[in-house]
Amino acid sequence: MITALHDLTIAEASKLICAREFSPVELVRGLLERIDQFDAHVNAFITVTADLAMKQAAAAQREITAGRYRGPMHGIPFALKDLYNTAGVLTSANSKLCVDNIPSEDAGAVSKLYEAGAVLVGKLKTHEFAQGGPATDLPWSPARNPWNPAHFTGGSSSGPAAAVAAGFVPGALGTDTGGSIRGPAALCGVVGLRPTYGLVSRHGVIPNSFTFDACGPMTRTVEDCAIMLVAIAGHDPRDPASSDRPTPDYRSALKPDVRGLRIGVIRHFWEEDLPAHEDVRQAMETSLGVLRELGADLEVIRMRPLQEYYDVRNVIALSELMAIQHADLMERPGDYCSDFLGRGLAACLFQSMDYVEAQRERKRMVMEISALYSRYDAFVTAANPGPAPQFDSYRTIGYWQRPNITTPFSISGGPALVVCNGFSKNRLPLGLQVAGRPFDEQTVLRIGHAYEQANGWKSRRPILSAAPLEALVIDGGQADSAPVDEGTRGVVRVLAERAGLVLTESQFELLCQAAPYAIEMTNRIRRRRDRFEEPANVFRFQA
Repeated sequence: MITALHDLTIAEASKLICAREFSPVELVRGLLERIDQFDAHVNAFITVTADLAMKQAAAAQREITAGRYRGPMHGIPFALKDLYNTAGVLTSANSKLCVDNIPSEDAGAVSKLYEAGAVLVGKLKTHEFAQGGPATDLPWSPARNPWNPAHFTGGSSSGPAAAVAAGFVPGALGTDTGGSIRGPAALCGVVGLRPTYGLVSRHGVIPNSFTFDACGPMTRTVEDCAIMLVAIAGHDPRDPASSDRPTPDYRSALKPDVRGLRIGVIRHFWEEDLPAHEDVRQAMETSLGVLRELGADLEVIRMRPLQEYYDVRNVIALSELMAIQHADLMERPGDYCSDFLGRGLAACLFQSMDYVEAQRERKRMVMEISALYSRYDAFVTAANPGPAPQFDSYRTIGYWQRPNITTPFSISGGPALVVCNGFSKNRLPLGLQVAGRPFDEQTVLRIGHAYEQANGWKSRRPILSAAPLEALVIDGGQADSAPVDEGTRGVVRVLAERAGLVLTESQFELLCQAAPYAIEMTNRIRRRRDRFEEPANVFRFQA
């Protein structure tokens, strides 16, 4: 074959399978061999479902031979972030709390992929419960960046990004709460889509935040992303947030240009709020030039500073995470990794008023962004302030010290896509983020596809080694944290006890280090409001 099996996109593989130039069994076998040879270098998988994959591939082959072709995902291998329930297959969330969790049913999105004839080859690394950062005190060590294994993949959909970039699968499913699809996509040079909230079922996916969780595809190209989205989108009555809108043919919306589209450029995100690496700045300037050449009408706009979105997102999401994990945090806090605790424990400092205030502020933010939809078809900004950092530079406290450039579009609830827009001087991928109106994935994908076709980044591949990796040492930089005053420590102790948390001294120190930042977040969102101002999560009866 002219193109190696592991370099085939979903679109290319499905065309060859439909034409019966090769079979799903050959494709799956080839990718399983690649995983067996190279995953010691990438560390993307928790579970490889080789027997199941070969069984599903054989069934797909029989159906296709009999003329029962289901569509472009039929016989295509995929893998899952290990938060998606899979009947009879471990779903671990990369946590000691779930090392023996064997679900009895499949998640909604998994069932849809099976209905499309897709083939599951395995479950992929994630940060613990999609919250902690890269850590070595977990059942499975972190995924590595295929472009350089000393560097981070981004999180928390770390395994899906690494597996797609490494050519282990042409597509995978991740989850995105504050950027967990988009960040890893940018750092690993793949395409990642956070769909509109409610477009893809969350049923059977271990939750992080009820308000912000979204399930979406990670692929090698935008076209592949559209193909997977068609397969997984659609109403699921088991998910209370699921939309009942009809699913468009996202693939048919892809065009080679963006003539006539009005695009708002949010420069201050990467120039002021989170000053980016020079390589990112140069890549963004080049990307904007490409979009102009493709016919887009670009205009620089301003939104709120990133920190304001980050404050609101963290108060809401961490409060919900605490509610989800509360029983286990009370009974077995030592079974969580230290990085999870360094992030999640601080939710005990948020009060009920803080949660409501954050939801009220979120509604204001959504209304402000909605006002921009009449002026612009989409928005572009950077996906990350720099290329993937090295693991040994990782610090837990950084979660609290710096906002995230992906957060505003988690707040808005609309679609946000990341596509590779170049490489740094040390040959690591960079990313462009395209966001749009809720349920207007067609426009976002169209822009991403046109941009992708206009450059050659999608054809670049990392060079893998079969050599096993050296063990990582990630200390999280706890010793580097600033001391916390006794008054704050006293407040923290009282609130932790009121939350029913019984912590060791080291666990309490993790909470204290985060406390000043968490308290400042609540102070920033507290403001005088009209008593009639409602929060964003107002209850509505289903029709």
